[in-house]
Amino acid sequence: MRTLLLALALTAAPAFAQNAAAPNPQIDYPAFQALTASVAPARAERLVAFDAFKAEAAKPGTLLLDARSKDAFQRGHIKGAVNLPLTDFTAESLAAVIGANPDRPILIYCNNNFSNHKSPVPLKSAPLALNIQTFINLVGYGYPNVLELADVVDFNDPKVEWVTG
Repeated sequence: MRTLLLALALTAAPAFAQNAAAPNPQIDYPAFQALTASVAPARAERLVAFDAFKAEAAKPGTLLLDARSKDAFQRGHIKGAVNLPLTDFTAESLAAVIGANPDRPILIYCNNNFSNHKSPVPLKSAPLALNIQTFINLVGYGYPNVLELADVVDFNDPKVEWVTG
């Protein structure tokens, strides 16, 4: 059923687009596609294993950024993480959290880095994992020094240093 609906939507899209108003100049899908393609090779090189991730997090000046919702963050996160939900990313909000140095090391993780698959880290569809959008957005806003947790860990493992509240 889902496949049929998707097929119908895709075949109807060109006809609908012909009748639509002029494109919104504040939304640039081709530029997003280009950004995504340009970020892919860098992202592949910036996936780090858990031990390296934790070692980087311990370095002075490194930011551990949790881009999940404020509610999910409050229900649990890795110790030392700072929360800025992806939906709140703007040039101004990122600068306020990251600071003046665009080359500051930034570590990211998301729900799909945890094997628990329950609140506050329910499993997301793999192509829609928050790490992907977070990485693309950070680089797109001019922060090239992003490292992403590559591993799947259990938040009950003491090495994760999971905290609530």
